[in-house]
Amino acid sequence: MVKKLNILGAFLALVGAFFVAAGLFAYSQVAAGQHSLDSFAAAENVQLSYDENGNLLNHGDATEGQDVLNLLENDWGYSVVQSDLNPNDPVVNTATEYMVQMAAIAYDVLNMNITVTPSEDTEYNGQALTAGQSYDIPVDGRYWADFDYTNPIDQQVRAGAWSGTAHALIAELGVGSVTASTLQLGTGISAFIGGLGLVFIVLGAAAVWFAAGIKKESAAAVVADDKELVNA
Repeated sequence: MVKKLNILGAFLALVGAFFVAAGLFAYSQVAAGQHSLDSFAAAENVQLSYDENGNLLNHGDATEGQDVLNLLENDWGYSVVQSDLNPNDPVVNTATEYMVQMAAIAYDVLNMNITVTPSEDTEYNGQALTAGQSYDIPVDGRYWADFDYTNPIDQQVRAGAWSGTAHALIAELGVGSVTASTLQLGTGISAFIGGLGLVFIVLGAAAVWFAAGIKKESAAAVVADDKELVNA
């Protein structure tokens, strides 16, 4: 029994050491990825803006800043981690900050006006437009797919609002958000693997400790039996 417990303890400790090593390796890879992401963010130096009370600003406006957060949380259903929005560290390098910056760009696009010039007299939303004249048409909260593909005015508004630059910026920020979230998940998994390894090591040590206790009790029982035989 003692020998089996010692073998079991050694096996558990060995498995635990393997898990701890795996956890440390996984964490080293996550740390390298986080360093790369932080370095890229520092090089880009994209920053969020806050007022003296720590409220998010959009073009210097706290009301618009709250509108950006409302778009992100209510319309897009994203859970904002408030601790990520740190006025003392405004550089965009966390998942929440990437999503906030993405929402800020989308908010600006959704609420801008686009100047269009009809090539011929036409009617748009009940308004008569004269060829060659310029008109400011609101995007009115419309995304790329919300425009009328067959309407030449809508085509101009969509092309002006949802430009290649807007799409590229949103795509880049989306990648940044997913990368930051994946690194957070990787940190958690690394910690779990390492913690599991420590549990195995403790169980292994406990098995060896129990084995030592059993061995000691057995030795004490043998000594007691020998004394009884001598005194008999």
